[in-house]
Amino acid sequence: MEGTAFGSAYRPGGDEVLARSAAVLAWSSGIGFGLPGLYAIVHLARHGEIATFLGYPTYGHGVFENRWGIRTTVPLLSAFVVVCAAECGAGALLWRQRRAGAAVAVVLLPVETVFWVGFSLPYGPVAAAARTVLVLRHRRRVLGRVR
Repeated sequence: MEGTAFGSAYRPGGDEVLARSAAVLAWSSGIGFGLPGLYAIVHLARHGEIATFLGYPTYGHGVFENRWGIRTTVPLLSAFVVVCAAECGAGALLWRQRRAGAAVAVVLLPVETVFWVGFSLPYGPVAAAARTVLVLRHRRRVLGRVR
């Protein structure tokens, strides 16, 4: 039974669980904000107004729109979708436990924060905080083992 799909040969270690959990959070944020961002870009370009979902504005009525107006929303949303794609890339690297994945995830955090505040997206920081804790714990364990 050892080494088969039904055996117990494969058990992910703590390091792998931390990295893969961080990867799943990165993917969920990247996809969860990126795909609706694409829809919001198309809707705004076609209709000239911010799309709503269940009565709430999607990517509108935040600091960006209030300060610079709706005309800046498509370029800003386009940049945010690129950041979301980068977050998915970080998730792929984290899944494979690459150091670059942790670095990209940490570097993206302030960039994402600008967009979450600018578009008034309250759930982004929650997932990012959890992802960052997992990434930092993973890096500490991996780097601690190397020394």
